[in-house]
Amino acid sequence: MLRPALLAAALATAFPVHADTRLDVLRAELQELKSAYETRLQALEERLKATEAEADAAQIRTAEPREQAAARPADPTRSNAFNPAISLILQGQYAHLDNRDERGITGFSPAGGHAHGGTERGFSMGGSELVISASIDPTFRGHLIAVLADDEVEVEEAWFQTTRLGRGLAIKGGRFRSGLSYQNEQHPHAWDFATNNLVYDALFGEAYGNDGLQLKWVAPTELFMEFGVEAGRGANFPGTDRNRNGIGSHTLFGHLGGDVGASNSWRAGLSYLAAKASEREGELEDINDAHAETLFSGKSKTWVADFVWKWAPNGNASEQNFKFATEYFRRNERGSLCGHDDVNGGCVATTEDAYRSRQSGYYAQGVYQFMPRWRTGYRYDRLDPGSVDFGSNPLDLAMTDYKPTRHSLMLDYSPSEFSRLRLQYSKDKSMESVSENQWFVQYIHSLGAHGAHKF
Repeated sequence: MLRPALLAAALATAFPVHADTRLDVLRAELQELKSAYETRLQALEERLKATEAEADAAQIRTAEPREQAAARPADPTRSNAFNPAISLILQGQYAHLDNRDERGITGFSPAGGHAHGGTERGFSMGGSELVISASIDPTFRGHLIAVLADDEVEVEEAWFQTTRLGRGLAIKGGRFRSGLSYQNEQHPHAWDFATNNLVYDALFGEAYGNDGLQLKWVAPTELFMEFGVEAGRGANFPGTDRNRNGIGSHTLFGHLGGDVGASNSWRAGLSYLAAKASEREGELEDINDAHAETLFSGKSKTWVADFVWKWAPNGNASEQNFKFATEYFRRNERGSLCGHDDVNGGCVATTEDAYRSRQSGYYAQGVYQFMPRWRTGYRYDRLDPGSVDFGSNPLDLAMTDYKPTRHSLMLDYSPSEFSRLRLQYSKDKSMESVSENQWFVQYIHSLGAHGAHKF
């Protein structure tokens, strides 16, 4: 403002005749410059206000509650709209076993119609597992486990589960391992030993799975309380696929658990399985020590009691921990038992609803992590063939009071949470008059994201 005034004064002195006219011109130019500056300042202020409004809106979106964010429909154009967790479990072992044509458990019909103890001698690749798991939408999640063998791919589990029923309720549907007992839902890579226990070998072959529905409820209490019911096709041992509508098996289970101080926790449970069988294949010995192929039709009922105790100093299991687990089962079967006609098929020499059996067994194991990454464990298995009534016994099947047993010792090392190396020795007496020393060297490797295992 000072410079234009001095300029106007100088011009008036130099040109007195036309001073007023020139001053008017200069004033007009000065006003024009002031108007231009004001216009630019106003534009800058408007841009600043718009930027501040955008920043406030972004801050509000960031602070939005999770529930509201989950309720908004997902944008299908986002690259991470479908992002499943995919993992591959690699398993293999070396087994030093006696050379035997057949293996079984004395007094028990082979689960699934095949001989027990299908482990191959020498080097072998165990059933590697491909696992895919993801949220489907805010209401459901899905899970797939495919077992990869040498010449086939088997769908072991393929199920959906609800996530928003609330009140501790959840529904699972598809193919899944039953929630009964303790070990049943665990896959081989999560076992504490390289081999299955004799109880599960006799009960289910490996574990009981089903195609059907499961309803589970977890009570909103400080004490852990879980109850479930399942209904399904019942095609797996001890049932069979009867090619009929309706329910072939049903399961009931309940579990309780809690903490004892800061270092101990426990879980206990009871389970019940009822299945129907139609011409279920089996193999038993007759009085001449020869193998007799059998077909069973009737009902099978199994009760299982399980108990688990875990200890870790102040709840920190990374340095030291100990786990004790035991399960006891009792199975009753009732129906018809007949010989299998290899030539024409079907039954011969039927007992006509006279077959009865009451069998039981248990295992108990303890696993101790004595230092980081190193564990050792011991397991004892014992079965009781119980009382078996063959009726008139037209097949001359043999009775036995032999109680199969097995002792197992293991030592394993885990370089990380994704890998494990294991050495195991077993004294196997599952077959009468046979005492076998068995050695196993096993590796387990996990590739990719894999969810935590249950208690």
